Amino acid sequence: MTKPLLIEIGVEELPAIPFLKELPHIEKKWEKILEEYGLLCEFELYYTPRRLVLWHREFKTRQDTTYEEFFGAPLEIAFKDGEPTKAALGFAKKCGVSVEELSTTKRGNKEILYYKKEIPGKDAREILPEMVHSWLKSLNFGKAMRWGQSDEEFIRPIRWGIINLGEEFIEARFFGITTGNSTYVHRSISTEPIEVCDAKEYFEVLKKGGVILFADARYEKIETEFAAIENEGVKIDKDSDLLAEVVAITEFPTALRGRFEEKFLELPPEVIVTSMKEHQRYFPIYKEEKLQNGFVVVSNAYTDDYSLIVKGNERVLRARLSDALFFWEQDLAKGLDFEGLKDVVFMDGLGTLFDKELREYKIAEYLLGLYRDRFSDPRTTKALLERAVMLSYADLLTEMVYEFTELQGIMGYYYALAQGEDEQVALAIKEQYLPSGEESELPSTLFSAVVALSKKLDTLMALFSVGKIPTGSRDPFALRRAANGVIRIVLAYELPFDLASVFDAIKGEYKEFDTKKLEEFFIERVYQFYDVNPSVIKAVLESGERDICQIDKKIKALASIVESSDFKEIFTTFKRVANIVKDVDITQELPVDASLFEKDEERRLYEAFLRRKEAEYPDYETKLTALFDLKHDIDLFFDNVLVNAEDERIRQNRKNLIANIYKEFRKIADIKEISV
Repeated sequence: MTKPLLIEIGVEELPAIPFLKELPHIEKKWEKILEEYGLLCEFELYYTPRRLVLWHREFKTRQDTTYEEFFGAPLEIAFKDGEPTKAALGFAKKCGVSVEELSTTKRGNKEILYYKKEIPGKDAREILPEMVHSWLKSLNFGKAMRWGQSDEEFIRPIRWGIINLGEEFIEARFFGITTGNSTYVHRSISTEPIEVCDAKEYFEVLKKGGVILFADARYEKIETEFAAIENEGVKIDKDSDLLAEVVAITEFPTALRGRFEEKFLELPPEVIVTSMKEHQRYFPIYKEEKLQNGFVVVSNAYTDDYSLIVKGNERVLRARLSDALFFWEQDLAKGLDFEGLKDVVFMDGLGTLFDKELREYKIAEYLLGLYRDRFSDPRTTKALLERAVMLSYADLLTEMVYEFTELQGIMGYYYALAQGEDEQVALAIKEQYLPSGEESELPSTLFSAVVALSKKLDTLMALFSVGKIPTGSRDPFALRRAANGVIRIVLAYELPFDLASVFDAIKGEYKEFDTKKLEEFFIERVYQFYDVNPSVIKAVLESGERDICQIDKKIKALASIVESSDFKEIFTTFKRVANIVKDVDITQELPVDASLFEKDEERRLYEAFLRRKEAEYPDYETKLTALFDLKHDIDLFFDNVLVNAEDERIRQNRKNLIANIYKEFRKIADIKEISV
């Protein structure tokens, strides 16, 4: 038998960002509990900032009856002279019955004791309180709080709850509340609890009470109102993350257009947009891709007159932009200057930010030498690099970045242009933190890329040198992101970048540490860049290659071949090659004496191998294909030639031939590591 089940948990307003992070897991956690209790069925999750709602149209009112089987000792052990032994008595006790209630069954060719225990399902009304309680305790929003006399924690205080199964409201006590049959509508309409008699009335009460329970419906309402505003000839920046946040913090969203004075458009657009999005959750308005002196706010009010709400939001934004304009004018008057960085500590044991810039410039200078042929005028580039690196953190001393920390680098760009710095310098300051994440853009020029690389490399070298190495999931200084950024930049610009060589060249500026650990740290990062058989990556890395671009090319070449439909059959031969020479020291010279060949198959394989070894190849995939094409000759060799010949010289000569083939592969990848 099934009945509709409604569960509502009422809370004080949920903070949007931590809630949205946990949202993808909320349904899964309830589904897991349903499965554990044997009551798995379809349901829907709804939410507003003041409530979490689970809705089952058909919910089983009782668990199914289940059975547990017990298997005991063979009968010849369980009984002696017709009397039960300790084995039989112990088994009966385990099953919770008398010996007489036991039965028997066959296992193999033996008759053994057997008992099938019936476990009646529990009434859903009996177990729903503990199910809901377990679900709430499983939710993880990061920070949690306690309130009142309760010793339980949740992201915000829980104020009411409903567990309604069919016509019955089930009482449960948790988090300092007792569930009942009352809910709350929109605050603008009423702050008093409203009783409902069943789920149908519950949905009607919320609808009449200004609560749009379904997130999709809130999205639709906002998008419809956005479209109406855009019909006025403007374009709204419909930031998807911001939109999700707004949906999460409203029960009755209404999109309203506000305005601000044109004088504030003197500010860099990023300042205005940051003030809107990050601080006020407003949506910027554009016309022909130019920022306008307007915004869209999504109100949560339920009223017939929104004019006061618009004016209030305009007043708030005006105050923020007035402050920003004051900071902008003050900073322009002062200009960018790095001298103040001598008083700003970077980290204990690593000096000041000024010291960090000096180290970064030495790295940038080294990289310029490494990629000298990529720049038309290296001498001029060197001077500009020094200027870019030494001014890169100067905007941290400005009033604007003190107020809007997320604009560091961006404000440096505008201030650098305002004081007449070279455009390359300004752009490098702006792009110094790129890439800032997996989906982030990269520096747009090689000049900016060198500056960004120098900063990431200094951070990695410096922190590793003082033992600040990430462990497990902990990475407080975002060193994994820095390493990923280095790899992405190097690959995007196809820069030669041998990890061991680079670290060895720049390590003199730091406390002595084992740079092998940093090298291994980078190698660990490589695995996340490729959606290929992991053994392919391992095979390439085991070859000893440490140039990031070469690693990339080798992985892609080998993966292309390994993923082909006939590779498994081909590889059987080469796995045998690897196995035969596993005891051969391939770091030594492995001479092959053609005069010792006794079979045509030896000579044919050797000649075919030499042709491939001495040929020129346009890329790694072509070379690998040529080496794998040795399969036919290798198979003939194995079929007709005894590798472990009695004559030691002939045996070693044959092993050296196979080992040389393996060694040639190993210049690209260690084929013994491949698994298919």
